[in-house]
Amino acid sequence: MENKFEMPQLRYAAGDLAPVISEQTINYHYGKHLQAYVNNLNNLVAGTEFAQSSLEEIAAKAQGGIGNNAGQVLNHTLYFEQFAPKPAASAPQGALAEAIVRSFGSFEEMQKQMNAAASTLFGSGWAWLCADAEGVLSIRQMANADTPLRYGLRPLLTFDVWEHAYYLDYQNRRPDYLAALWSIIDWQVVADRLK
Repeated sequence: MENKFEMPQLRYAAGDLAPVISEQTINYHYGKHLQAYVNNLNNLVAGTEFAQSSLEEIAAKAQGGIGNNAGQVLNHTLYFEQFAPKPAASAPQGALAEAIVRSFGSFEEMQKQMNAAASTLFGSGWAWLCADAEGVLSIRQMANADTPLRYGLRPLLTFDVWEHAYYLDYQNRRPDYLAALWSIIDWQVVADRLK
């Protein structure tokens, strides 16, 4: 039986992340952009070798239109799932915090490197905090629909720097958007991805 990919369910209402991410941006970014990627993926994958594969398998292996749409569905799912209107903690705790210190020296240094990767990525794409098989963390810039899974890395945290992610709220002020995102990161979600 073929897989039918569906929209991820948000744990918050469209206006709950404002003013960091406005209701208008959620309605367009989640409601229209991500919905289009889900629809495209379902149409493209039908009857192919990937028809029974998981989203992660397709995003890691497929090329062309199938790979691009799978990458965007996966990337956006991880992006929207990592947010909370009022996160329980303003910084990571436990094993995630320890891994960050081991890999970057401090949480602040990781933030600095993540912001730099996201703000200097030319064009459209993503900045990622990733873990390798040994649990060593790194920050990667990835263009367009690329995803850490293609490189054997586990995605933990991502900043979407396609202009549709921030232009309604921040116009060309990408660094302001990036600085604001830290206040809505649900660190428990990120920590669970490291496990």
